[in-house]
Amino acid sequence: MKNHSELIRTKLSDKQMRENVSNAMHTLQNNRKKLVDAKFNDWDGLRAKAKKAKNNALFTLKDRILEFEKNATKNGMQVHFANSKEDACEIIYQLMIEKNIKKVLKQKSMATEEIGLNHYLENKGLKAVETDLGELILQLGGEAPVHIVVPAIHKNRYEIGELFAEKLGASKENEPEKLNAIARKHLRNQFESLEMGISGANFAISKAGAIWLIENEGNGRMCTTAPDIHVSVCGIEKLVETFSDAATTDTLLTPSATGQFIPAYNNIITGPRKEGELDGPKEMHIILFNNHRTNILSHEDYYEALRCIRCGACMNFCPVYDKIGGHSYDAVYPGPIGEVISPQLFGMDKHGDIVTLCSLCGRCSEVCPVCIPLDSMIRKLRRDKVGEGGDNAPLGANELEHSKLESYGFEKFASLATSPKVWRTAMGNASKFNWLLQSLGTSLPVLKNWANYKKLPNLKGNLYDELKTLEGVKYE
Repeated sequence: MKNHSELIRTKLSDKQMRENVSNAMHTLQNNRKKLVDAKFNDWDGLRAKAKKAKNNALFTLKDRILEFEKNATKNGMQVHFANSKEDACEIIYQLMIEKNIKKVLKQKSMATEEIGLNHYLENKGLKAVETDLGELILQLGGEAPVHIVVPAIHKNRYEIGELFAEKLGASKENEPEKLNAIARKHLRNQFESLEMGISGANFAISKAGAIWLIENEGNGRMCTTAPDIHVSVCGIEKLVETFSDAATTDTLLTPSATGQFIPAYNNIITGPRKEGELDGPKEMHIILFNNHRTNILSHEDYYEALRCIRCGACMNFCPVYDKIGGHSYDAVYPGPIGEVISPQLFGMDKHGDIVTLCSLCGRCSEVCPVCIPLDSMIRKLRRDKVGEGGDNAPLGANELEHSKLESYGFEKFASLATSPKVWRTAMGNASKFNWLLQSLGTSLPVLKNWANYKKLPNLKGNLYDELKTLEGVKYE
């Protein structure tokens, strides 16, 4: 298992990154609140409707997949199935070899980040070029996305100007318009030689055999219409049954993500260029991939995570994320939703430690547009991490080594906290052990981690009596 302590300490000391992320997250929070207050009469009713639509698709997922395959094929798409991320990459690689294509251009897509497409192709001597501005910045800088919607939000315009000057040979600028012009000129040259475009899919509509893409920059439209071949990479949880279901969920997505009422572009694609049409790809492929999603779907505690529409609202409101930034998670999906799905997609043994990057405040669950109980799931993943979740543990949990001392400590605490009489006695006499806390607290397990950054409390008097006087606390 990775140890994130050093990485997080490094990120916490990066004042510029913390300022950039914090400012951006607060702006996104305010944008969302103003929009929801001003434009929606029944926001929570819409959330409930979207939850029902997504659940309907998940509960009938096999039927939705077969229905999509049938209708998409009828529309002229070629549907591929991939069980693993390697399978998905291999399908794209083989298509490129078959068509003698050395370079593909990509729309922003977390699905392709998840399958590691860029590195896979690079190892085969082929190239994938990012066309989303944020993703282009990251590719030039050799970094991973810091956020699933705004991937380069940790950089300010001065840092981007220096990067463009270094990597693209442009003059050093810091005005957004001039930076956009530099990126546009660079990408136009790339689009001129575009033969195969890669996109994700926000929704795949089974009854219509169509995909729905949302974007703000127009590069996605270029990637899906300009080349002869368009390949869409789509996780199977993106399936919904009808256009009405997709429209309901789409109405929640951009307000939750950026505070926009609607995105700049809604692209609904129903197949390749048809006879008599002047534009659009001549071939269209869609790769439906699993990568352990069916394992998540089968788990009663975690299946709701598959409702996620990748809006990033949980990150925007997370008090931990805006302090440490997305790179601290060292996972494809950061933030609260990342804490839930990254360990399950890639293994608890590889990403189980990120479930500790949460204060369990519940803000992520409150703002999730499709009502995913993220804080509850993170708590249950912590349970599974220490080996108390029973037989149906998530992927890789059985590979974890458990601390006997930690298990013993939590077992005793559980006994203490669930017995009212013992709890009252312990709280009433806790101050008698203040000398022990002050003398050994900095070396005791768990407590020493706290003491590295916080001053240990000085226990005085009867704590149980003090707790009873706290505002908002009711003791029966």
